[in-house]
Amino acid sequence: MLTRQPKKMMTLYILDILRKYTDADHRLSQREIEDILRTEYNMPAGRKAVRRNLMNLIDSGYNIEYSESVRMVTNSKTGKLEESYILSDFYLSREFTDGELRLLIDSLLFSQHIPHSQCRELVKKLEGLSNNYFRSRARYINRLPGDASDNKQLFLNIELLDEAICKSRKVAFEYLSYGTDKQLHPRVRSDGSNDYVVSPYQMVAKEGKYYLICNFDKYDDISNYRMDRIRNIRILDERAKPFESLQGAGGNRLDLADYMKKHVYMYSSGNCRAVFRVCRAMIGDVIDLFGKDVVFSDETEESVTVSVYTNEMSAAHFAQSFAPDVTVLGPEKLREKVKSQLAQALEKYENI
Repeated sequence: MLTRQPKKMMTLYILDILRKYTDADHRLSQREIEDILRTEYNMPAGRKAVRRNLMNLIDSGYNIEYSESVRMVTNSKTGKLEESYILSDFYLSREFTDGELRLLIDSLLFSQHIPHSQCRELVKKLEGLSNNYFRSRARYINRLPGDASDNKQLFLNIELLDEAICKSRKVAFEYLSYGTDKQLHPRVRSDGSNDYVVSPYQMVAKEGKYYLICNFDKYDDISNYRMDRIRNIRILDERAKPFESLQGAGGNRLDLADYMKKHVYMYSSGNCRAVFRVCRAMIGDVIDLFGKDVVFSDETEESVTVSVYTNEMSAAHFAQSFAPDVTVLGPEKLREKVKSQLAQALEKYENI
């Protein structure tokens, strides 16, 4: 037999009931709240006590919605009809709609940089922001891509890098890569060390992966490292290099939106004004990859010329990935590079 709960807990129990059982499509009357208090919390309560505690929650700032109606009742003392205000249809208005929560959960499910167990924990926390009627697609959690990260230090990495960026400090870490045994192993640099010392600037998500934009201490250019391949971060006492001092920064601070437009594949190399001839069916793909700052010209029924200022390696990768629907027109150096790489690929196929 359940132990009767102390009355002082009623306010918390009513709030719990509203969180679990209500939203704009599922509302409760005071009588229904009374019934749940009695059956699930072993707390008998009258209508006046429920109403008083609901009003206390509203006065305390909880966003509880309800409807109000008026009915005429007879005053037991005077025998006259008087107006009585009836409150009903109570529900807790939430910070996130179900659609917003589903969007957040889907983003987690399709992320390739979050380990399965940690992703499952985050999904449960997001589900807890809604009620018992919320039907997320969390049952597909076991269908995450097989190449989801095996690195359990991801969230620790984020916290430490966030601290280092705020304090403008360099960090050292091990950088991992997969071996033929399908396990992650530390990369060994040319000097025999496992340590990568970098100046961190920003963390970004791109194509289902999480990257650190930084400067590798040995050089003066910009690098991108996969966050799920970083391990054993240590914050150093040495101050980070200013981003504006790096090659390719043009003396400017990091403009993240501009940087991401130019680094569609998160490669690290110089930028160029690339000109392509693409088939018309690829116009949407071009905008998806490079944004709406691209310039179209010489349009025909079959093809169109595209001009975009972007990362050189990204431009080469785009042209190779979508060949023969994409042809590089310029610059000449990029055209010859892609042409050479495609020729090498053809030679390999012919020699099989």
